[in-house]
Order: sequence, then C-alpha cells, then structure tokens
Amino acid sequence: MPADYNGTWVMEKNENFDAYMKALDIDIATRTIAAHLSQTKEIVQNGNDFKTKTLSTFRNYELNYVVGVEFEEKTKGLDNRVVQTIVSWDGDSLVCVQKGEKKNRGWKHWIEGDKLYLDLTCENAVCHQVFKKKN
Repeated sequence: MPADYNGTWVMEKNENFDAYMKALDIDIATRTIAAHLSQTKEIVQNGNDFKTKTLSTFRNYELNYVVGVEFEEKTKGLDNRVVQTIVSWDGDSLVCVQKGEKKNRGWKHWIEGDKLYLDLTCENAVCHQVFKKKN
C-alpha cells in the first residue's frame, strides 16, 4: 500500500510562489493577494482515489482524481486553463503531469513524518511548499 495522504494539512512554508505564478501568467494583483495567504489542504484518499481541497480565505480549489487515469482538468480559480492531467505513484510520492500550453507543468507530493511536501513546477519555476498535519 502506498503512503497514506489522508488528513488536513496546514501550510508552514511557501517558497518561490511568486515566480511560479508568474510562469503561469497570473496577474500582479492576484499574485500580490495570493503571496500573503496561508493554505490548508484537505485530502481524502481511498486507495488510488483522491479527493483534495486546497482552501484559503481568497480562493479554494478542488481536485479529484484516480492515480493512473488521465483526465481533463479545468484550473478555474488558478490560471483558468484546461490541461490533460495524470497523477502517478513514484514509490510513495504522487507525481502529476499537466499537458497544455505551458511546458514542464505539474507537481509532486510526498510525506516525511508529519509533513506533506509539494513542489509545483511550471516552465523553469519551482515552488516548494511544506504542510504540517493537523491533529
């Protein structure tokens, strides 16, 4: 059985987020607001079936997927694009590839202890986020 991602995770670090948002062509007003937000992730995992919510006081984003099954993702509330998305296991890590107009787009999640790590990638920008499991 792969890693257990179930739980509520509260953001502790958000490094290089502005550069990542610039790579997605997100406007300066939205980037300014987003840079000051703390996020909470709620993840419900049932085997390879994931229901995820990223919550903040500005915007929420919901993403549901089955590992290994490609789907069309509408990034409404983020950069408002449509991408072909597939999430795969790489050991205990979840690796997402998003194909669309932006190159090298996707993310990687992994857990170490009570921390959830997330690297968001778009073109040459990488944002590194760290979340702590809420008890």
